[in-house]
Amino acid sequence: MTNSEVELTAYCGLYCGDCLRYKSKVAELAQDLMSELQAVQFDKYAEVKSASVKELRHYEECRHVLEAIIKLSCNTPCRSGGDGCSGPCEIKSCVQAKKLDGCWECDEFERCNKFEFFEPIHGDNTKENVRKIKEYGLSGWAKHRRKFYAWL
Repeated sequence: MTNSEVELTAYCGLYCGDCLRYKSKVAELAQDLMSELQAVQFDKYAEVKSASVKELRHYEECRHVLEAIIKLSCNTPCRSGGDGCSGPCEIKSCVQAKKLDGCWECDEFERCNKFEFFEPIHGDNTKENVRKIKEYGLSGWAKHRRKFYAWL
């Protein structure tokens, strides 16, 4: 495993390199689209055109969705100083307070309830990855990792 792969291993066992937010074009493309829509004053066009194209009545909602996608951008994994998947992370704070490299060094991780918020998106993948890191070590676990998202 390269140093960058180690840096992409989050404290919780997720592999940031697999995340669609990490260095993805999605947020950049959403920003480009938002900029173009603003430049051509599409909001005014949608307002007028919605009389004949009823879907354009939802333009404001579409704009809010684009803004949310833009905010998902992530260029710095937590191990390199980022703020976690969606702001301050309880797991990162806990690991750092215990002066550990990650949850794989904690004897309590199997019983830890801090992993519960992952379940809708990651299922049990985070804990399974922590088990893989314990088994193979931080330098050899990545090829055995579980998929990032539960639906893959």
